[in-house]
Amino acid sequence: MADQLDTVASILALGRSGKVDRRDFLTASGSGVLSFLGVPDTEAVTRRVQTAGTGAVRVGRGEVEAMGQMIKVLGDSSAEYGGGHVRHLAIGYLTDNVGPWLDGRYTEAVGRELYAATSRLAHLIGWMSQDQDDEATAQQYYVHAYRLAGEADDPEVAATALRGLAVQAMGLGPRHYARALALAEKCVETAREVSDPRVSAYYRSTLAEAAALDGDHQLATRSLVASRTDIERTADAPTGTSWASHFTIGRWSHSSGMTLARMGDLGAAQRQLQQALAVHGLDRRRSRANVLGHLGTLHLRQGDFDGALTVWSQFLDAAEGVQSARIRDSAHDLRLRLARYPDDHDARALSERAERLLSLP
Repeated sequence: MADQLDTVASILALGRSGKVDRRDFLTASGSGVLSFLGVPDTEAVTRRVQTAGTGAVRVGRGEVEAMGQMIKVLGDSSAEYGGGHVRHLAIGYLTDNVGPWLDGRYTEAVGRELYAATSRLAHLIGWMSQDQDDEATAQQYYVHAYRLAGEADDPEVAATALRGLAVQAMGLGPRHYARALALAEKCVETAREVSDPRVSAYYRSTLAEAAALDGDHQLATRSLVASRTDIERTADAPTGTSWASHFTIGRWSHSSGMTLARMGDLGAAQRQLQQALAVHGLDRRRSRANVLGHLGTLHLRQGDFDGALTVWSQFLDAAEGVQSARIRDSAHDLRLRLARYPDDHDARALSERAERLLSLP
């Protein structure tokens, strides 16, 4: 278990083993609402600085900057082609490159930057794992990301890890909605002193969706309005270096559309998803495919059969080459819904395209 070792030793062991006992995941999922997070060791960096061996590799800000560049490359590739595309490379980078740096010699200031960067990498691997339906592994990396961020004293990175766990809990079904809401609330609280409005918009939109799933539409609406106020403050601002700086107004439109759909406002939800695609654009293939899959379902739920077929055809175009469980879920959903129209030629043709997509490894 992760809390039997210091966080660095634990995450390196996790990366090298490549295996997570599903029983640990089930135990964590069934324990106290947030007790599985543990408590970050605020003295961890100081202790490693003081105990580093003289033969350990020397680490400076150059190594931390190199990590940042590599995380961006890995993240961009995953956003384009899905979490299964380069997860093995990300884990190898963690264990083979970052591991010796974490065990190296550095100042306390560099150590905190190194821990924060490792937290970002752990979060990315967690996201990649979740995008491959490897929920047990995803949870372990998210928890490590949270602890590393706490040890680095970086509230934004810690909040990002909490958001990952909240999104994961939302996807696990109704039994986990209360946990998702608690995680989303803790996420917003953790980032309360971060000044970037993109950060606030990012986390409040997550809280809105978690509240909508849990049936608290008042909280969902308040959070959605607050997140919109924040994102509109950044509409004309250049993207910064913040971890949440990728959360543009277009991605907010996608997030708000999903929240509105959870609350039953299908017309408003459809408009938001259309705006995400047509007005703001989404520059990543996986992102576009994800939105198109949801949008096709909204068209069908509102009785627009031809519109659903058109959007789902675009979804399948965008989904080619993407290794993502979320995209496969949308393809499965498409086939199940179109099975109700066995006599429609276009529906059958689209269902066959989805079947070919699902047959790929």
